[in-house]
Amino acid sequence: MHARRTVLTAAVALGVIAVAGCTTKPPILPDQTPSHGSATALADPWGQLAGRVAAARDNRYVAAYSLVSKGRAARTVTVTIAADGSWLVIVPGGALGGAADVAIASTRAGLYQCALGSSTNCFRVGNPDGQVPPRSDPRVQYLFTDWLRVLTNRDVAISVALAAPLPGSRGQCFSIEPNSAALAAPVDPGVYCYDEHGTLTAAALAMGTLTLASAPAPAPPSVVLPGPVVPGAPLATAAPPSPSASPSR
Repeated sequence: MHARRTVLTAAVALGVIAVAGCTTKPPILPDQTPSHGSATALADPWGQLAGRVAAARDNRYVAAYSLVSKGRAARTVTVTIAADGSWLVIVPGGALGGAADVAIASTRAGLYQCALGSSTNCFRVGNPDGQVPPRSDPRVQYLFTDWLRVLTNRDVAISVALAAPLPGSRGQCFSIEPNSAALAAPVDPGVYCYDEHGTLTAAALAMGTLTLASAPAPAPPSVVLPGPVVPGAPLATAAPPSPSASPSR
């Protein structure tokens, strides 16, 4: 009887040890985040930003944004990212100090600035992967094109932090600034807001505050330039100088 009791006690003890060994790691509940490397990645602001921007690079759409700049009435910027990767961004008041509307477009044939109006003409300003000359560059288009590549590159000299939501934004907002290693800002510093699908819902930069005005619509197969390509120089963003007053006689 004593031997049987000893065996039973040993079995119970082993069972307790086995149960204790199985319960050293608490179970992960459905609404919990696992405490391993992925949680660190999700908590990393740049990791969150890069994931959303990676989705943005794959998106194809037509979207309208309200652009509010200091001292100017609100404008509607229209963005088209076509299925073939060509794109067109229409910027009302984007040239001549706000007196002229322009569009910036990139197709397989090149990069263009188009002067919109009664006689719309387009000027080729570079190769498809080029940049608009600084004097003619409204810069809004970079939010939807060139800067997307920058914001997924960990080697770029910028700092990323979570930011408070901008008015009218959805998703997560990020504060983006050049860091001490930057010789020049790779992107305009400010606050950028993206939803979980990679849609830019708002941005606050030196050029103004951009807010998504309506849900994006399906993209066309490709963009079409709004006018013929003609020789000539693109319009400058700055207002032309005032005519000099005639000297008095």
